[in-house]
Amino acid sequence: MRKLETRTIVVASHNAGKITEIADLIAPFGFAAKSAAELAFDEPDETGTTFEENAAIKALASAKASGLPALSDDSGLMIDALNGAPGVYTANWAERDDGTRDFAMAMEKVQKALQEQGAEKPQERTARFVSVLCLAWPDGHTEFFRGEVEGTIAWPPRGTAGFGYDPIFQPEGHKRTFGEMTAHEKHGWKPGETQALSHRARAFKQFVETCLEG
Repeated sequence: MRKLETRTIVVASHNAGKITEIADLIAPFGFAAKSAAELAFDEPDETGTTFEENAAIKALASAKASGLPALSDDSGLMIDALNGAPGVYTANWAERDDGTRDFAMAMEKVQKALQEQGAEKPQERTARFVSVLCLAWPDGHTEFFRGEVEGTIAWPPRGTAGFGYDPIFQPEGHKRTFGEMTAHEKHGWKPGETQALSHRARAFKQFVETCLEG
């Protein structure tokens, strides 16, 4: 495992919500970070069929363009009754014909698909959020960190916090959706604590333990 010896990195994303979450997670470590969006990097085509492949595509593109280590996230919602869909195509389910993303529409699409499967009870609506972080260096070296959180699909959507599908994802052991939680409640982790709630926070905890500590 390669340690990260610089505190200057690129967040390899154009997703405003994701950039904010990653910025919140790295802030306690004193990172100077800029996003691929701020640096006006082109968005690479995500042609992979796994979260790991797509995370690597994004991180390597930003690392090579900037000459700095780059941290990317590829994440998605996997619903058991839909055979793991939308999975790596989670963001695609929100795309409109004009290229914009409408997650209210995407959540309706999820609900319709579950209704078509007759999945009405919570035990029939099990799902998980998956996040894979990739840290890439300009020389092509990569490290991967995967976090998952189990839960169920709630309906109707609840809460306006977070982004994406957060208002319909109720993590296991909780009565509120991610959309009803504050950023700290959702991440559930900061330096010095051992618990991590969200998929992204769990992946980030592995990143910290592997590349920053020791």
